[in-house]
Amino acid sequence: MKSDVIRIYSDLKGRKEALEAAESFVRYNEFTGKSVMSIRLLTEELISMVHGIMDKFSGDLWFESEPTEGGVRCLICLSAKRTVDPVQEEKILSVSTSGKNEYAKGILGKIREAFRVSAQHANDGVYMDEYISVNNWYRMGTDEQDTNVSERYWSLMNYRNCLSAGDHASEEWDELEKSIIAKLADDVKVWLKSDSTEVVIEKFIAK
Repeated sequence: MKSDVIRIYSDLKGRKEALEAAESFVRYNEFTGKSVMSIRLLTEELISMVHGIMDKFSGDLWFESEPTEGGVRCLICLSAKRTVDPVQEEKILSVSTSGKNEYAKGILGKIREAFRVSAQHANDGVYMDEYISVNNWYRMGTDEQDTNVSERYWSLMNYRNCLSAGDHASEEWDELEKSIIAKLADDVKVWLKSDSTEVVIEKFIAK
């Protein structure tokens, strides 16, 4: 099942419609209790990520569900075309060449940053390679063996697994523990496509 597509904007226009679509989605799938709350909160997180991301930003949000043997695989998706003005974006977000950016604090901020950067440079392999090289958190969430830029994505699951396998600062673990999206989502992926970028929140709801 795929829901209607809702247009949302950085000024929060479309927020009400998106939340109503989330309610329809949980009703259609007959979710109850904590499952309903999880979908609601994850939708709120995705909407909050868009708020103020870029001037006049807009994207398409929708929901998908796929029945499986043990339950339902749910996707909350956000797609945006690569129509960003680099000069305007630089002015708004004040991104430094070192990759340090106050908007990239916390897990949601990191996902927001990955989405923002890939929205502008999705098909620019050289830029993305340079960006990844100076942003450890981004590199930890990607498959460094994947040289196909059009299929490359940042994954919260990869990032979490990389943290658990290495010796990293407690601050990074604190981010995971405090993050709603990291607690509730099974994975969050930022896909780099040739003409757009897409964030997909994955959540499995057991029967």
